[in-house]
Amino acid sequence: MKVLTAAQMREIDRRTAELGIPNIILMENAGCRVVEFLEREYAPLEKHRIVVVCGKGNNGGDGLVVARQLFTRVKPEWLRVIAADPEQMRGDALENYRMLKAVGCPVWPEITEEMHIATLVIDAVLGTGVDGPAKGPAAELIDAINRDFPLADVIAVDVPSGEAVRAKHTVTFTALKPSLVLPPAYELAGQVHVVPIGTPPEMFEGDPSILLSMSVPSDFAALFRPRVSDSNKGLYGHALVIAGGRGKTGAAAMAGIAALRAGAGLSTVASAASAISAIASYAPEIMTEPLAETDAGSIAMRAPDDPALAAITEKKTVIAIGPGMGQHPETVEFIRRFVAESKAPMVVDADALNAIAGQKLTFAGPRIFTPHPGEMSRLTGKTIAEIQADRIGHARAYATEHGVYLVLKGNRSVIAFPDGPVWINPTGSPSMATGGTGDVLTGMIAGLVAQFPHQLENALLAAVYLHGRAGELGAEAIGEKSFMATDLFEFLPEAMSEIADLSH
Repeated sequence: MKVLTAAQMREIDRRTAELGIPNIILMENAGCRVVEFLEREYAPLEKHRIVVVCGKGNNGGDGLVVARQLFTRVKPEWLRVIAADPEQMRGDALENYRMLKAVGCPVWPEITEEMHIATLVIDAVLGTGVDGPAKGPAAELIDAINRDFPLADVIAVDVPSGEAVRAKHTVTFTALKPSLVLPPAYELAGQVHVVPIGTPPEMFEGDPSILLSMSVPSDFAALFRPRVSDSNKGLYGHALVIAGGRGKTGAAAMAGIAALRAGAGLSTVASAASAISAIASYAPEIMTEPLAETDAGSIAMRAPDDPALAAITEKKTVIAIGPGMGQHPETVEFIRRFVAESKAPMVVDADALNAIAGQKLTFAGPRIFTPHPGEMSRLTGKTIAEIQADRIGHARAYATEHGVYLVLKGNRSVIAFPDGPVWINPTGSPSMATGGTGDVLTGMIAGLVAQFPHQLENALLAAVYLHGRAGELGAEAIGEKSFMATDLFEFLPEAMSEIADLSH
Protein backbone atom coordinates (compact mmCIF):
# COMPACT_ATOMS: atom_id res chain seq x y z
CA MET A 1 0.00 0.00 0.00
CA LYS A 2 1.62 3.24 -1.18
CA VAL A 3 2.48 6.03 1.25
CA LEU A 4 2.30 9.49 -0.32
CA THR A 5 4.05 12.65 0.80
CA ALA A 6 2.30 16.02 0.73
CA ALA A 7 4.12 16.93 -2.50
CA GLN A 8 3.12 13.65 -4.12
CA MET A 9 -0.51 14.16 -3.08
CA ARG A 10 -0.51 17.66 -4.58
CA GLU A 11 0.80 16.26 -7.85
CA ILE A 12 -1.78 13.47 -7.87
CA ASP A 13 -4.56 15.96 -7.13
CA ARG A 14 -3.31 18.09 -10.04
CA ARG A 15 -3.32 15.11 -12.39
CA THR A 16 -6.78 14.13 -11.14
CA ALA A 17 -8.03 17.61 -11.98
CA GLU A 18 -6.70 17.13 -15.52
CA LEU A 19 -9.01 14.12 -15.76
CA GLY A 20 -11.98 16.41 -15.07
CA ILE A 21 -12.30 15.96 -11.30
CA PRO A 22 -11.49 19.37 -9.72
CA ASN A 23 -10.39 19.87 -6.15
CA ILE A 24 -13.79 20.99 -4.92
CA ILE A 25 -15.28 17.68 -6.07
CA LEU A 26 -12.50 15.79 -4.30
CA MET A 27 -13.35 17.81 -1.18
CA GLU A 28 -17.02 16.96 -1.50
CA ASN A 29 -16.17 13.27 -1.89
CA ALA A 30 -13.81 13.41 1.09
CA GLY A 31 -16.46 14.90 3.34
CA CYS A 32 -19.01 12.33 2.20
CA ARG A 33 -16.61 9.46 2.94
CA VAL A 34 -16.04 10.77 6.47
CA VAL A 35 -19.77 10.99 7.14
CA GLU A 36 -20.30 7.50 5.73
CA PHE A 37 -17.62 6.21 8.10
CA LEU A 38 -19.32 7.96 11.03
CA GLU A 39 -22.66 6.43 10.11
CA ARG A 40 -21.13 2.95 10.08
CA GLU A 41 -19.04 3.30 13.22
CA TYR A 42 -21.36 5.39 15.41
CA ALA A 43 -24.90 4.39 14.50
CA PRO A 44 -27.34 5.88 15.21
CA LEU A 45 -25.27 8.94 14.36
CA GLU A 46 -28.16 11.37 14.83
CA LYS A 47 -28.13 10.63 18.57
CA HIS A 48 -24.56 11.91 19.04
CA ARG A 49 -23.44 15.32 20.19
CA ILE A 50 -21.01 16.34 17.46
CA VAL A 51 -18.44 19.13 17.26
CA VAL A 52 -16.72 19.75 13.89
CA VAL A 53 -13.55 21.86 14.20
CA CYS A 54 -12.40 23.39 10.89
CA GLY A 55 -9.23 25.26 9.97
CA LYS A 56 -8.78 27.80 7.20
CA GLY A 57 -7.16 25.58 4.54
CA ASN A 58 -8.12 22.55 2.50
CA ASN A 59 -8.40 20.31 5.55
CA GLY A 60 -10.84 22.80 6.99
CA GLY A 61 -12.69 22.70 3.68
CA ASP A 62 -13.08 18.94 4.06
CA GLY A 63 -14.43 19.52 7.57
CA LEU A 64 -16.95 22.09 6.32
CA VAL A 65 -18.29 19.49 3.87
CA VAL A 66 -18.62 17.05 6.77
CA ALA A 67 -20.52 19.67 8.73
CA ARG A 68 -22.88 20.41 5.82
CA GLN A 69 -23.56 16.74 5.18
CA LEU A 70 -24.29 16.19 8.86
CA PHE A 71 -26.57 19.23 9.04
CA THR A 72 -28.58 18.52 5.87
CA ARG A 73 -28.64 14.73 5.70
CA VAL A 74 -27.96 13.17 9.11
CA LYS A 75 -29.60 15.93 11.15
CA PRO A 76 -28.05 15.12 14.53
CA GLU A 77 -29.87 16.36 17.60
CA TRP A 78 -26.81 18.37 18.63
CA LEU A 79 -24.23 19.81 16.19
CA ARG A 80 -21.65 22.57 16.69
CA VAL A 81 -19.37 23.78 13.90
CA ILE A 82 -16.21 25.76 14.66
CA ALA A 83 -14.76 27.57 11.64
CA ALA A 84 -11.96 30.04 10.99
CA ASP A 85 -12.63 33.61 9.97
CA PRO A 86 -13.84 33.35 6.35
CA GLU A 87 -11.61 36.29 5.42
CA GLN A 88 -8.63 34.05 6.21
CA MET A 89 -9.89 31.02 4.31
CA ARG A 90 -8.13 29.89 1.18
CA GLY A 91 -9.39 28.47 -2.11
CA ASP A 92 -12.20 25.96 -2.01
CA ALA A 93 -12.45 26.11 1.77
CA LEU A 94 -14.13 29.52 1.42
CA GLU A 95 -16.58 28.14 -1.14
CA ASN A 96 -17.51 25.31 1.22
CA TYR A 97 -17.97 27.83 4.04
CA ARG A 98 -20.42 29.78 1.87
CA MET A 99 -22.30 26.57 1.01
CA LEU A 100 -22.53 25.67 4.70
CA LYS A 101 -23.96 29.09 5.56
CA ALA A 102 -26.34 28.88 2.61
CA VAL A 103 -28.07 25.82 4.07
CA GLY A 104 -28.56 27.65 7.37
CA CYS A 105 -26.01 25.83 9.55
CA PRO A 106 -24.84 28.02 12.45
CA VAL A 107 -21.08 28.47 12.89
CA TRP A 108 -19.12 29.36 16.02
CA PRO A 109 -15.75 31.18 15.95
CA GLU A 110 -14.30 29.23 18.88
CA ILE A 111 -14.86 26.27 21.17
CA THR A 112 -17.05 27.14 24.14
CA GLU A 113 -17.52 25.40 27.47
CA GLU A 114 -21.01 24.11 26.60
CA MET A 115 -19.45 22.09 23.78
CA HIS A 116 -17.40 19.98 26.19
CA ILE A 117 -20.25 17.46 26.46
CA ALA A 118 -19.70 16.36 22.85
CA THR A 119 -19.49 12.63 22.18
CA LEU A 120 -17.80 13.01 18.77
CA VAL A 121 -15.21 15.59 17.73
CA ILE A 122 -14.21 15.90 14.08
CA ASP A 123 -10.67 17.26 13.72
CA ALA A 124 -10.27 19.18 10.46
CA VAL A 125 -7.89 21.91 11.61
CA LEU A 126 -4.70 21.15 9.66
CA GLY A 127 -3.85 18.74 6.86
CA THR A 128 -0.70 17.47 5.19
CA GLY A 129 0.43 20.79 3.77
CA VAL A 130 1.72 22.17 7.07
CA ASP A 131 5.42 22.15 7.92
CA GLY A 132 6.50 22.21 11.55
CA PRO A 133 4.37 22.48 14.68
CA ALA A 134 1.04 24.28 14.68
CA LYS A 135 1.01 27.92 15.74
CA GLY A 136 -1.46 30.56 16.81
CA PRO A 137 -5.21 29.78 16.68
CA ALA A 138 -4.60 26.37 15.10
CA ALA A 139 -2.39 25.33 18.01
CA GLU A 140 -5.04 26.55 20.46
CA LEU A 141 -7.72 24.48 18.71
CA ILE A 142 -5.50 21.38 18.78
CA ASP A 143 -4.87 21.83 22.50
CA ALA A 144 -8.60 22.22 23.10
CA ILE A 145 -9.43 19.05 21.12
CA ASN A 146 -6.98 17.07 23.24
CA ARG A 147 -8.02 18.65 26.54
CA ASP A 148 -11.65 19.68 26.61
CA PHE A 149 -13.73 16.72 25.42
CA PRO A 150 -13.59 13.99 28.07
CA LEU A 151 -16.64 12.14 26.70
CA ALA A 152 -15.74 12.27 23.01
CA ASP A 153 -14.06 10.07 20.44
CA VAL A 154 -11.90 12.17 18.13
CA ILE A 155 -12.01 11.43 14.40
CA ALA A 156 -9.25 13.05 12.36
CA VAL A 157 -9.90 14.10 8.78
CA ASP A 158 -7.03 12.89 6.54
CA VAL A 159 -4.38 13.24 9.30
CA PRO A 160 -4.38 14.25 12.98
CA SER A 161 -3.83 18.00 12.91
CA GLY A 162 -0.28 19.17 13.40
CA GLU A 163 0.82 15.61 14.19
CA ALA A 164 -0.50 16.48 17.66
CA VAL A 165 -4.19 15.59 17.91
CA ARG A 166 -4.85 12.25 19.63
CA ALA A 167 -7.47 10.51 17.49
CA LYS A 168 -9.51 7.35 17.97
CA HIS A 169 -9.89 7.03 14.19
CA THR A 170 -8.36 8.72 11.17
CA VAL A 171 -10.18 8.73 7.84
CA THR A 172 -7.53 9.41 5.23
CA PHE A 173 -8.03 9.97 1.52
CA THR A 174 -6.64 8.13 -1.51
CA ALA A 175 -3.55 6.66 0.21
CA LEU A 176 -1.62 6.57 3.45
CA LYS A 177 0.49 9.55 4.53
CA PRO A 178 3.92 9.36 6.25
CA SER A 179 2.64 10.67 9.59
CA LEU A 180 0.11 7.83 9.67
CA VAL A 181 2.73 5.09 9.42
CA LEU A 182 5.92 6.45 10.99
CA PRO A 183 6.79 6.98 14.66
CA PRO A 184 6.10 8.89 16.72
CA ALA A 185 3.12 10.52 14.96
CA TYR A 186 1.43 7.28 13.87
CA GLU A 187 0.59 6.49 17.49
CA LEU A 188 -1.75 9.51 17.53
CA ALA A 189 -3.78 8.38 14.50
CA GLY A 190 -5.67 5.55 16.14
CA GLN A 191 -7.24 3.17 13.64
CA VAL A 192 -6.57 4.40 10.11
CA HIS A 193 -9.15 3.99 7.34
CA VAL A 194 -8.08 4.68 3.74
CA VAL A 195 -11.02 5.75 1.55
CA PRO A 196 -11.21 6.61 -2.17
CA ILE A 197 -12.38 10.06 -3.22
CA GLY A 198 -12.09 9.88 -7.01
CA THR A 199 -8.42 9.55 -7.88
CA PRO A 200 -7.81 6.39 -9.96
CA PRO A 201 -5.66 4.02 -7.84
CA GLU A 202 -3.48 3.14 -10.83
CA MET A 203 -2.31 6.74 -10.88
CA PHE A 204 -0.17 6.07 -7.79
CA GLU A 205 -0.16 2.32 -7.09
CA GLY A 206 1.62 1.65 -10.37
CA ASP A 207 4.00 4.61 -10.16
CA PRO A 208 7.58 3.33 -9.67
CA SER A 209 8.73 6.81 -8.62
CA ILE A 210 6.69 6.51 -5.40
CA LEU A 211 9.16 4.54 -3.31
CA LEU A 212 7.51 4.35 0.12
CA SER A 213 4.89 1.70 0.94
CA MET A 214 3.24 0.10 3.94
CA SER A 215 3.53 -3.67 4.06
CA VAL A 216 0.06 -5.26 4.17
CA PRO A 217 -0.95 -8.94 4.14
CA SER A 218 -2.35 -8.78 0.62
CA ASP A 219 1.20 -8.19 -0.62
CA PHE A 220 2.25 -11.70 0.32
CA ALA A 221 -0.93 -13.67 1.11
CA ALA A 222 -0.40 -15.87 -1.94
CA LEU A 223 2.61 -17.43 -0.20
CA PHE A 224 0.25 -18.98 2.35
CA ARG A 225 -2.08 -20.85 0.06
CA PRO A 226 -2.60 -24.50 1.03
CA ARG A 227 0.22 -26.81 0.04
CA VAL A 228 -0.28 -29.44 -2.61
CA SER A 229 -1.47 -32.81 -1.31
CA ASP A 230 1.57 -34.62 -2.71
CA SER A 231 4.05 -32.59 -0.63
CA ASN A 232 7.42 -33.60 0.74
CA LYS A 233 10.12 -31.80 2.67
CA GLY A 234 12.24 -31.41 -0.44
CA LEU A 235 9.68 -29.04 -1.94
CA TYR A 236 10.09 -26.40 0.74
CA GLY A 237 13.79 -25.70 0.86
CA HIS A 238 16.68 -26.36 3.18
CA ALA A 239 17.87 -23.54 5.46
CA LEU A 240 21.39 -23.56 6.87
CA VAL A 241 22.06 -21.51 10.01
CA ILE A 242 25.72 -20.79 10.79
CA ALA A 243 25.63 -19.45 14.30
CA GLY A 244 26.42 -19.85 17.96
CA GLY A 245 29.39 -21.21 19.82
CA ARG A 246 30.30 -22.43 23.27
CA GLY A 247 27.99 -20.70 25.78
CA LYS A 248 25.88 -19.12 23.00
CA THR A 249 23.84 -22.05 21.82
CA GLY A 250 20.40 -20.51 22.33
CA ALA A 251 20.73 -17.97 19.53
CA ALA A 252 21.69 -20.66 17.02
CA ALA A 253 18.92 -23.00 18.13
CA MET A 254 16.23 -20.30 18.01
CA ALA A 255 17.22 -19.34 14.47
CA GLY A 256 17.21 -22.99 13.38
CA ILE A 257 13.83 -23.70 14.96
CA ALA A 258 12.38 -20.49 13.53
CA ALA A 259 13.28 -21.58 10.01
CA LEU A 260 11.19 -24.72 10.52
CA ARG A 261 8.33 -22.85 12.18
CA ALA A 262 8.25 -20.52 9.18
CA GLY A 263 7.76 -23.53 6.95
CA ALA A 264 11.17 -24.63 5.64
CA GLY A 265 11.31 -28.30 4.76
CA LEU A 266 14.68 -28.79 6.45
CA SER A 267 16.83 -26.79 8.84
CA THR A 268 20.46 -27.42 9.70
CA VAL A 269 22.49 -25.54 12.30
CA ALA A 270 26.27 -25.48 11.88
CA SER A 271 28.24 -24.36 14.91
CA ALA A 272 31.41 -24.89 16.90
CA ALA A 273 31.85 -28.57 17.69
CA SER A 274 31.64 -28.11 21.46
CA ALA A 275 28.24 -26.38 21.08
CA ILE A 276 26.54 -28.96 18.90
CA SER A 277 25.14 -31.26 21.59
CA ALA A 278 23.52 -28.35 23.41
CA ILE A 279 22.02 -26.98 20.19
CA ALA A 280 20.63 -30.39 19.27
CA SER A 281 18.97 -30.70 22.66
CA TYR A 282 16.64 -27.77 22.01
CA ALA A 283 14.67 -29.50 19.25
CA PRO A 284 15.09 -32.90 17.62
CA GLU A 285 13.78 -31.56 14.33
CA ILE A 286 16.85 -29.42 13.59
CA MET A 287 19.90 -31.12 12.13
CA THR A 288 23.40 -30.11 13.20
CA GLU A 289 26.87 -29.93 11.72
CA PRO A 290 30.02 -29.50 13.85
CA LEU A 291 32.62 -26.99 12.72
CA ALA A 292 36.20 -26.43 13.81
CA GLU A 293 36.46 -23.97 16.67
CA THR A 294 38.77 -21.39 18.16
CA ASP A 295 40.26 -21.64 21.61
CA ALA A 296 37.35 -19.48 22.77
CA GLY A 297 34.79 -21.97 21.48
CA SER A 298 33.63 -19.88 18.50
CA ILE A 299 33.49 -21.03 14.88
CA ALA A 300 36.83 -21.17 13.08
CA MET A 301 37.30 -22.02 9.42
CA ARG A 302 40.36 -21.60 7.27
CA ALA A 303 38.49 -20.37 4.21
CA PRO A 304 34.99 -20.33 2.73
CA ASP A 305 36.09 -22.90 0.12
CA ASP A 306 37.23 -25.35 2.79
CA PRO A 307 35.99 -28.81 1.69
CA ALA A 308 34.27 -29.44 4.99
CA LEU A 309 32.31 -26.19 4.72
CA ALA A 310 31.56 -26.78 1.05
CA ALA A 311 29.98 -30.11 1.93
CA ILE A 312 27.79 -28.45 4.55
CA THR A 313 26.65 -25.57 2.34
CA GLU A 314 26.02 -27.70 -0.75
CA LYS A 315 22.36 -27.88 -1.82
CA LYS A 316 21.21 -25.40 0.84
CA THR A 317 18.53 -23.05 -0.45
CA VAL A 318 19.39 -20.20 1.89
CA ILE A 319 21.96 -19.48 4.60
CA ALA A 320 21.57 -17.42 7.78
CA ILE A 321 24.71 -16.33 9.60
CA GLY A 322 25.64 -14.37 12.67
CA PRO A 323 23.62 -15.00 15.86
CA GLY A 324 25.84 -15.79 18.83
CA MET A 325 29.06 -16.16 16.82
CA GLY A 326 31.18 -13.75 18.84
CA GLN A 327 34.01 -11.52 17.66
CA HIS A 328 37.08 -13.75 17.82
CA PRO A 329 39.52 -12.58 15.10
CA GLU A 330 39.44 -15.96 13.31
CA THR A 331 35.63 -15.96 13.39
CA VAL A 332 35.47 -12.39 12.10
CA GLU A 333 37.80 -13.16 9.19
CA PHE A 334 35.77 -16.22 8.27
CA ILE A 335 32.51 -14.26 8.35
CA ARG A 336 33.88 -11.51 6.11
CA ARG A 337 35.06 -13.91 3.42
CA PHE A 338 32.05 -16.19 3.64
CA VAL A 339 29.47 -13.40 3.47
CA ALA A 340 31.22 -11.92 0.44
CA GLU A 341 31.95 -15.11 -1.50
CA SER A 342 29.04 -17.52 -0.96
CA LYS A 343 26.62 -17.54 -3.89
CA ALA A 344 23.61 -18.60 -1.83
CA PRO A 345 20.96 -16.12 -0.66
CA MET A 346 22.00 -15.13 2.85
CA VAL A 347 20.48 -13.51 5.93
CA VAL A 348 23.22 -11.59 7.75
CA ASP A 349 22.59 -10.70 11.39
CA ALA A 350 24.14 -9.89 14.76
CA ASP A 351 27.86 -10.75 15.00
CA ALA A 352 28.06 -11.17 11.23
CA LEU A 353 26.95 -7.57 10.79
CA ASN A 354 29.50 -6.42 13.35
CA ALA A 355 32.22 -8.38 11.54
CA ILE A 356 31.61 -6.67 8.19
CA ALA A 357 31.07 -3.15 9.59
CA GLY A 358 33.43 -0.75 7.89
CA GLN A 359 34.38 -3.26 5.18
CA LYS A 360 34.21 -2.58 1.43
CA LEU A 361 32.59 -5.80 0.29
CA THR A 362 30.84 -7.00 -2.81
CA PHE A 363 28.55 -9.99 -2.65
CA ALA A 364 28.26 -13.06 -4.86
CA GLY A 365 24.57 -13.58 -4.05
CA PRO A 366 21.53 -11.83 -2.59
CA ARG A 367 22.05 -10.50 0.95
CA ILE A 368 19.49 -9.58 3.59
CA PHE A 369 20.93 -7.50 6.44
CA THR A 370 18.88 -7.28 9.66
CA PRO A 371 20.49 -4.65 11.93
CA HIS A 372 19.04 -3.03 15.02
CA PRO A 373 19.92 0.68 15.37
CA GLY A 374 23.19 -0.07 17.19
CA GLU A 375 24.34 -2.43 14.46
CA MET A 376 23.20 0.06 11.82
CA SER A 377 25.31 2.68 13.54
CA ARG A 378 28.36 0.45 13.23
CA LEU A 379 27.60 -0.35 9.58
CA THR A 380 27.24 3.29 8.58
CA GLY A 381 29.51 5.16 10.99
CA LYS A 382 26.53 7.32 12.01
CA THR A 383 25.39 7.75 15.59
CA ILE A 384 22.31 5.92 16.81
CA ALA A 385 20.59 9.28 17.20
CA GLU A 386 21.31 10.10 13.55
CA ILE A 387 20.02 6.71 12.44
CA GLN A 388 16.81 7.07 14.43
CA ALA A 389 16.23 10.61 13.19
CA ASP A 390 16.01 9.39 9.57
CA ARG A 391 15.45 5.65 9.57
CA ILE A 392 14.07 5.56 6.04
CA GLY A 393 16.84 7.69 4.58
CA HIS A 394 19.69 5.75 6.16
CA ALA A 395 18.16 2.35 5.37
CA ARG A 396 17.57 3.29 1.73
CA ALA A 397 21.02 4.82 1.32
CA TYR A 398 22.80 1.77 2.69
CA ALA A 399 20.68 -0.73 0.75
CA THR A 400 21.15 1.02 -2.58
CA GLU A 401 24.85 1.75 -2.08
CA HIS A 402 25.72 -1.83 -1.10
CA GLY A 403 23.14 -3.67 -3.20
CA VAL A 404 21.49 -5.45 -0.24
CA TYR A 405 18.07 -5.86 1.29
CA LEU A 406 18.07 -4.21 4.69
CA VAL A 407 15.67 -4.61 7.61
CA LEU A 408 16.26 -1.80 10.11
CA LYS A 409 14.58 -3.26 13.17
CA GLY A 410 12.65 -1.25 15.72
CA ASN A 411 9.34 0.50 16.16
CA ARG A 412 7.88 0.25 12.64
CA SER A 413 10.76 -1.69 11.11
CA VAL A 414 12.01 -0.31 7.79
CA ILE A 415 12.63 -2.73 4.90
CA ALA A 416 14.76 -1.23 2.13
CA PHE A 417 15.29 -2.91 -1.24
CA PRO A 418 18.51 -2.52 -3.22
CA ASP A 419 16.77 -0.74 -6.10
CA GLY A 420 15.27 1.99 -3.88
CA PRO A 421 11.77 1.05 -2.66
CA VAL A 422 11.21 1.12 1.09
CA TRP A 423 8.47 -0.65 3.03
CA ILE A 424 7.22 0.14 6.53
CA ASN A 425 6.20 -2.87 8.60
CA PRO A 426 3.12 -2.09 10.73
CA THR A 427 3.34 -4.97 13.22
CA GLY A 428 5.26 -5.37 16.45
CA SER A 429 5.01 -4.86 20.18
CA PRO A 430 7.11 -3.55 23.08
CA SER A 431 6.92 -7.12 24.37
CA MET A 432 9.55 -7.99 21.77
CA ALA A 433 12.20 -5.87 23.47
CA THR A 434 13.82 -8.97 24.90
CA GLY A 435 16.85 -11.06 24.02
CA GLY A 436 16.49 -13.53 21.18
CA THR A 437 13.65 -12.02 19.17
CA GLY A 438 16.12 -10.92 16.50
CA ASP A 439 17.51 -14.46 16.25
CA VAL A 440 13.98 -15.73 15.66
CA LEU A 441 13.46 -13.15 12.91
CA THR A 442 16.68 -14.26 11.22
CA GLY A 443 15.45 -17.85 11.17
CA MET A 444 11.98 -16.88 9.98
CA ILE A 445 13.38 -14.93 7.05
CA ALA A 446 15.57 -17.89 6.14
CA GLY A 447 12.61 -20.27 6.44
CA LEU A 448 10.38 -18.26 4.13
CA VAL A 449 13.13 -17.58 1.59
CA ALA A 450 13.90 -21.32 1.62
CA GLN A 451 10.34 -21.99 0.47
CA PHE A 452 10.12 -19.11 -1.99
CA PRO A 453 13.64 -18.35 -3.27
CA HIS A 454 12.20 -16.83 -6.45
CA GLN A 455 9.90 -14.53 -4.45
CA LEU A 456 12.53 -13.26 -2.05
CA GLU A 457 11.03 -9.81 -1.63
CA ASN A 458 7.56 -11.06 -0.72
CA ALA A 459 9.08 -13.70 1.56
CA LEU A 460 11.05 -11.00 3.35
CA LEU A 461 8.01 -8.76 3.81
CA ALA A 462 6.00 -11.73 5.07
CA ALA A 463 8.64 -12.79 7.61
CA VAL A 464 8.96 -9.33 9.15
CA TYR A 465 5.18 -8.88 9.27
CA LEU A 466 4.53 -12.28 10.86
CA HIS A 467 7.33 -11.82 13.39
CA GLY A 468 5.73 -8.60 14.61
CA ARG A 469 2.22 -9.99 14.50
CA ALA A 470 3.21 -13.02 16.60
CA GLY A 471 4.64 -10.57 19.12
CA GLU A 472 1.37 -8.63 19.21
CA LEU A 473 -0.67 -11.78 19.74
CA GLY A 474 1.70 -12.97 22.46
CA ALA A 475 1.53 -9.65 24.28
CA GLU A 476 -2.27 -9.80 24.24
CA ALA A 477 -2.25 -13.33 25.65
CA ILE A 478 0.51 -13.27 28.26
CA GLY A 479 1.44 -9.62 28.71
CA GLU A 480 4.31 -7.46 27.53
CA LYS A 481 6.65 -8.00 30.48
CA SER A 482 6.35 -11.80 30.63
CA PHE A 483 6.96 -12.34 26.93
CA MET A 484 10.09 -14.26 25.84
CA ALA A 485 11.57 -14.77 22.38
CA THR A 486 10.56 -18.43 22.25
CA ASP A 487 6.94 -17.42 22.88
CA LEU A 488 6.96 -16.27 19.26
CA PHE A 489 6.85 -19.92 18.23
CA GLU A 490 3.57 -20.39 20.09
CA PHE A 491 1.81 -17.49 18.39
CA LEU A 492 3.33 -17.69 14.92
CA PRO A 493 0.78 -20.31 13.73
CA GLU A 494 -2.10 -17.97 14.60
CA ALA A 495 -0.40 -15.09 12.79
CA MET A 496 0.10 -17.30 9.75
CA SER A 497 -3.51 -18.43 9.88
CA GLU A 498 -4.69 -14.83 9.63
CA ILE A 499 -2.72 -14.41 6.41
CA ALA A 500 -3.77 -17.79 5.04
CA ASP A 501 -7.43 -16.80 5.43
CA LEU A 502 -6.79 -13.95 2.96
CA SER A 503 -5.23 -16.24 0.35
CA HIS A 504 -8.39 -18.17 -0.51
